Amino acid sequence: MKRRHFLGTSAFAGTWSLLAPHARAQGANSELRVAVIGLNGRGMNHVEGIIAAKGARLVALCDCDSTVLARAKDLAEKNNVQVTTYGDFRKLCESKEIDAVTIATPNHTHALIAITAAANGKHVYVEKPVSHNVWEGRMLADAQAKYGVIIQHGFQRRSETSWAEAFEIVKGGEIGKLKLARGFCYKPRPSIGKVAAPLKPPAEVDYNLWCGPREMTDVHRERFHYDWHWQFAYGNGDLGNQGPHQLDVCRWALGDPEMLPHVVISCGDRYAHKDDGEWANTQLVLLKYDPAPILFEVRGLPMKDVDYSSGMDSFKGEQIGNVMEYEGGWLSGDHAGNCAIFDKDGKELKRFSGGRSHFQTWIDSVHSKKQERMYSAENGHLSSALAHIGNISWRLGETQPVDAVKAAFDHPAGVEAVERMEVHLAANGVDVAKQGIRLGPALERAEKGEQFTGANAEKANAMLKGSYRKEFEIKV
Repeated sequence: MKRRHFLGTSAFAGTWSLLAPHARAQGANSELRVAVIGLNGRGMNHVEGIIAAKGARLVALCDCDSTVLARAKDLAEKNNVQVTTYGDFRKLCESKEIDAVTIATPNHTHALIAITAAANGKHVYVEKPVSHNVWEGRMLADAQAKYGVIIQHGFQRRSETSWAEAFEIVKGGEIGKLKLARGFCYKPRPSIGKVAAPLKPPAEVDYNLWCGPREMTDVHRERFHYDWHWQFAYGNGDLGNQGPHQLDVCRWALGDPEMLPHVVISCGDRYAHKDDGEWANTQLVLLKYDPAPILFEVRGLPMKDVDYSSGMDSFKGEQIGNVMEYEGGWLSGDHAGNCAIFDKDGKELKRFSGGRSHFQTWIDSVHSKKQERMYSAENGHLSSALAHIGNISWRLGETQPVDAVKAAFDHPAGVEAVERMEVHLAANGVDVAKQGIRLGPALERAEKGEQFTGANAEKANAMLKGSYRKEFEIKV
């Protein structure tokens, strides 16, 4: 049996320890030498997390924006941490003075940088989503198997004791069987503005490196950093930004299925804002698993009048979090490591809180040369892919009357969610009875693999993979 095949099947069944010889030697009896790649925003949390962790030492920083890089280096030095700086992640990955990397770059470069690092014998921590599309996620999982390094996703709930303890209790049947796994991203997303004409990238940015696999086109957004999240070429909208965190908890509740759902359907649109954003700011996704489906909701508009001072909606007290519905109650929790079990009458039965650093989980896995499956690239891929396939359905959609959308979401909770979406949009001045809702097709997964079959399969399968410039191709 080929080694790669072994890792791709039995190795991820629980905990695996088959690391390549070069990976075994690194970090075994000394501090792990870590570099952080991508330092604007979330990347600085990586810097702080590595500095605070045990068994690791921050030794390098990398960013293709020279201003961001200089600022991060200055902060590190103020904390008495001396680092080497890099503008090009490829040169960093070649260094023999670095054992591991964390990645907090824009989504479209996550898998590329992670696989480059793994091919150079580096252990990897990569932010969510671990990929920009389904194909990249599969390549990342294959890279972990081939190169024998630890690759961990950035879904922090997995390191928290709260959700783990809660799931252990509900597995015992205290509130019956799981009927529906819900995820929510009710997060304020004001307009990103609209530029009058295409812009040039900031002078301090190496735009070739920033674009990576994507074409070097003019910039079509006022804020260069962060607002790439809402454009197709670089981000994945809030379904693929915040969403993977809560989708991962949904998969956890379902027992971490090792396949994608057999059917996915999505609806929504970018309402109220006439800006440079392309992704939906209001969206529903139904992912049909057996025995219980996943229903995810995105709302970027406020409670009313497109007035963000009015606050955001919530569902059973959750705005960014999960509600798992069981026969005799529900389990709900937020994005901060708190959750609770309720009976069917809404009486709280038990509350949970607490956790540990997800960076520490990764570092400990490297030192022990063992990794639980739930932290692996494979698991990160499957949770990220739920967002990707939901977005594929949505992008293939056409505007339909509300009644047609309700009929397509052939699950009672799905129909009810469409009705709540209609009320929510009306409160923000959107008349969907006139405007309609963009409805994607119900896409069916083939019996084996991660391709679609049936109607719309050809178009959907073409969207499983992105485009790649020669200098930045992904190879495993």
